[in-house]
Amino acid sequence: MIPSSYPAKDEIARLTARMLLEIKAVHFNADEPFTLASGLPSPTYIDCRKLISYPRIRSTLMDFMAVTVLRDAGFEAFDNIAGGETAGIPFAAMVAERLALPMTYVRKKPKGYGRNARIEGAMSEGERVLLVEDLTTDGGSKLSFVDAIRDTGASCAHTAVIFYYGIFPETEPNLEKHGVKLHYLCTWWDVLAEARAQGAFSAETLDEVEAFLKAPRPWQEARQKG
Repeated sequence: MIPSSYPAKDEIARLTARMLLEIKAVHFNADEPFTLASGLPSPTYIDCRKLISYPRIRSTLMDFMAVTVLRDAGFEAFDNIAGGETAGIPFAAMVAERLALPMTYVRKKPKGYGRNARIEGAMSEGERVLLVEDLTTDGGSKLSFVDAIRDTGASCAHTAVIFYYGIFPETEPNLEKHGVKLHYLCTWWDVLAEARAQGAFSAETLDEVEAFLKAPRPWQEARQKG
């Protein structure tokens, strides 16, 4: 069923943050920072993959994502929904079901045998494709997926995620330079606000997280030097 009436954007952000905290997908630890895929330290970590194990929450968030895309991009804007390997695949399938559209997925790299394809499923020249993933930090991985989609002759001008870090100013401009608009449900700022409202972590931890969110690169550099 295609959703048509849901909360305003700020309420979607608050509720998304609340759900992520409820299932303990959010981790804060300033004393022993997490190591990101980039190798840099961070007092924050989020695991959106956990959402697939919570049917009521995942269903609500996929409704939120579908209606966000419909509101922001248009009700007849897409012909195909593509998931990025691997975390984006289940979410793309659920969004495609809601929008009554075909679903495909994009490999991170060619599989190395057979057709050596990066696109799995049926994607045709001229189709307008929405790329779906679980989250984005600086948007870098999205560009490779977008290029693989465009190599088929299809177009990809939009990507949708559940969670957007929202702390690196270059992210959205870099995507826009590549001709891609980012749609998302919530950011670290929304999670921090909800965590403070709930008292989900100690005040000291939340203050350190806020310091990181305000100046992530200097925070990381200081920790690396230490």
